[in-house]
Amino acid sequence: MRVYDGFVGSIGHTPLIRLRRLSEETGCEVLGKAEFTNPGGSVKDRAARAIVLAAENSGELAPGGTVVEGTAGNTGIGLAHVCNARGYRCVIVMPDNQSPEKFRLLETLGADVHKVPVVPYSNPNQYQKLAQRLAASLPNAIWANQFDNTVNRRAHIESTGPEIWEQTGGRVDAFVAACGTGGTFAGVSEYLKSRRPSVRCVLADPPGSSLYEFVRSGTLKATGSGSITEGIGIGRLTANLKDAPIDEAVHIEDSETVAYVYRLLREEGLFLGSTSGINVAAAVRVARDLGPGHTVVTVLCDGGAKYQSRLFNREWLAQKGLAQSAPAAPAGEPVDVRKVMLD
Repeated sequence: MRVYDGFVGSIGHTPLIRLRRLSEETGCEVLGKAEFTNPGGSVKDRAARAIVLAAENSGELAPGGTVVEGTAGNTGIGLAHVCNARGYRCVIVMPDNQSPEKFRLLETLGADVHKVPVVPYSNPNQYQKLAQRLAASLPNAIWANQFDNTVNRRAHIESTGPEIWEQTGGRVDAFVAACGTGGTFAGVSEYLKSRRPSVRCVLADPPGSSLYEFVRSGTLKATGSGSITEGIGIGRLTANLKDAPIDEAVHIEDSETVAYVYRLLREEGLFLGSTSGINVAAAVRVARDLGPGHTVVTVLCDGGAKYQSRLFNREWLAQKGLAQSAPAAPAGEPVDVRKVMLD
């Protein structure tokens, strides 16, 4: 039996799950890296650990210090856990359009959470820029800077990529993932390409993001007008994504993302968030393009509990015009518990 050293030591080593129905449909092995099994519940635990440990090792983060970050949620959640485990204060700046569950979870974890209005990245009050200035104003504080701190990317070169390579026995034909900071996509792609240059690395992009067009034409230009997905889709080239090996990009509409989230739930028993939905939708598209007999790996980023008031709320989906993409649970015969109750 292997024993891991606390929260920090238990990050990573996540399973690779065969998505049975989608593998059967495509004739490929469609595999999902189960990052929702990390102790903080998402792939962002890896970046959070790496950023904090790097700051400790460099002397930038001293005992009793503060970690400040601007985040859509999951990196903040990972940082809050790591800060609790290592003895730091955690201050989070979040755009106010994220799911209510994320705010509540961060507060439960003890983070000092600040909601701010959504504004373009060019605005000095954009949430990442606010986090940077806030960190500079506090004593013994660091700004995690997940978007441009390349420790994020290195964490996936050193952990996620090697895990996928080992778990597939080197038999991986394509890697598919969306980008938020770009750390996961770039790091895993760089590692897999170093082992097998022919691995096809495909970026999945939601409406409103500029990366799909950037990969196609070299121009950062938004495709579509916005997405229900949270934490992915950006309008700039981050330091983590710069020079990443990207073979192609696919654009996935929200209706397809939602459909796959519900397919994962109903057919595979996996209760996951919207980024997992877009990743799997794109992986299936790549598998069909490659043809039977190939192995396609994607990332199952986080669980669905943080999105119950939105992604799993039929009224909210109806407001977004997406209810038809989310089939209701199969109806069975009515159950009357009173028939089996004792007098």
